[in-house]
Amino acid sequence: MSDTVPTSWLVYCRPGFEHDALAEMQRHAKQQGVPCEPMQGEGWVSLTRHDGEAINDLHRQAAFKRLIFARQSLAALPALTLSRDDRLTAILDQVKASRWSFEEIWHETPDTNDGKALAGLIKALTKPLQSMLKKRGALRGKAGARRLHIFWTDGDRVQLGMSFPDNRSELINGIRRLRFPSRAPSRSTLKLEEAWHEFIPRGEWDERLATHMQAADLGAAPGGWTWQLVQRGMYVYAIDNGPMDKQLMATGQIDHLREDGFTWEPPQRLDWLVCDIVDKPVRVLAMVERWLTRKWCREAIFNLKLPMKKRWDEVTRCLATLEEALATAGVGATIRCRHLYHDREEVTVYVRLVH
Repeated sequence: MSDTVPTSWLVYCRPGFEHDALAEMQRHAKQQGVPCEPMQGEGWVSLTRHDGEAINDLHRQAAFKRLIFARQSLAALPALTLSRDDRLTAILDQVKASRWSFEEIWHETPDTNDGKALAGLIKALTKPLQSMLKKRGALRGKAGARRLHIFWTDGDRVQLGMSFPDNRSELINGIRRLRFPSRAPSRSTLKLEEAWHEFIPRGEWDERLATHMQAADLGAAPGGWTWQLVQRGMYVYAIDNGPMDKQLMATGQIDHLREDGFTWEPPQRLDWLVCDIVDKPVRVLAMVERWLTRKWCREAIFNLKLPMKKRWDEVTRCLATLEEALATAGVGATIRCRHLYHDREEVTVYVRLVH
């Protein structure tokens, strides 16, 4: 049975964060009472059921939007070792045995130099494989928006995974690549832009990232995050003792206050709080809790810089502390957290208060 059903839960992640992604997956498996065997490589991790039964229930219950370190989440078949003389037959045979059908095929690799080096091989195989799967009826027009992911870890090593609508990333390799705006003061600007894409539906931007809104950027200098707010037409309180970008200040939309972001208080309730201060997570969290429990803003995006070890433990502790503080204060909120592509040793947290 294990040769024809997806027994593995396969997740892509940033190289170096495999342990954290795996710890997160194992917590979900433990909650569901599913005994699994872990495996990992550079930029990916997986859990495989001991009993050879399908992984689908665990994969579905561990909803992708709730995962922090996963870039993509797949229900996967056993990995294949391919013949270098004929790489397609083994793939075709496994798809046939699984009886899978799907509307798209995505070829993906780990986010590593070795993964990128497989691009030429994948390009050569894409059209022949697509044609063969169409002839066999596996690749077809109406298949519930399911997608086949062919995950290449080497030139002769692949794992086939299936993704389902509303429980996956809609980005190749789970990576959102953004172009750095040349006028922005720093590359950190991409972190806030990616966070908006991640946490706010695009159709709601004009309402929730609207002109004439008011925002605070704590630890703003030189203005990477403030630049994004200004581009949306917001008025910004930029709180930092350091200098702000002169061109950015010339917009007239910024009140630069040389004060401590940890102690500054807004003159009235604001629409947005954003913060990318480099400090201990516990200190940043205490500051943000004060803003949220006192309802000084309606929505917030902030980064938590993580320790080198036990990052998963630190994230879960911080999120639990935040949830408890809001509950104690009687403040309803939606909380999400994600290790974004443009993040490094940090995670991005989003909070929207329930009005």
